Amino acid sequence: MKPLIATAMALGLSMSVNVALAQTSSPVGVWKTIDDETKQERSTVRISEVGGVLVGKIEKISDPSKQAALCDECSDDRKGQPILGMTIIRNVKKNAGDVQLWDGGDILDPSNGKVYKVRLRPVEGGRKLEVRGFIGMPLLGRTQTWVRAD
Repeated sequence: MKPLIATAMALGLSMSVNVALAQTSSPVGVWKTIDDETKQERSTVRISEVGGVLVGKIEKISDPSKQAALCDECSDDRKGQPILGMTIIRNVKKNAGDVQLWDGGDILDPSNGKVYKVRLRPVEGGRKLEVRGFIGMPLLGRTQTWVRAD
């Protein structure tokens, strides 16, 4: 009887660890975006799952002088809207062929108003997120690494 209980407890612990790992290897959470040139934090983005897709909203802008900035360069429904609180990641879904990849949606760069296709890949056990924006195919793009804030 004791071996059965020990096996059941070990199995339960193993399942708990797997669930925790799955949660940390998801893009869902709060992320610090890092400036490519200065390596300083630019903003904080919260990625959430809404209706089966991932969306990302800017929660905080680090530069106090940009708190009221508007997306004047945007050409879609976000034109002239406040950047703080803006949804910049839309319609991203888990990739069926790669369990560590989320794609199919787009990302907005509010500094220039351009919209790119996007791929999200958690790395380093979910502590960092590779965010690749591209036009056409992923090879023609740029990757930023965001750092988990939560």
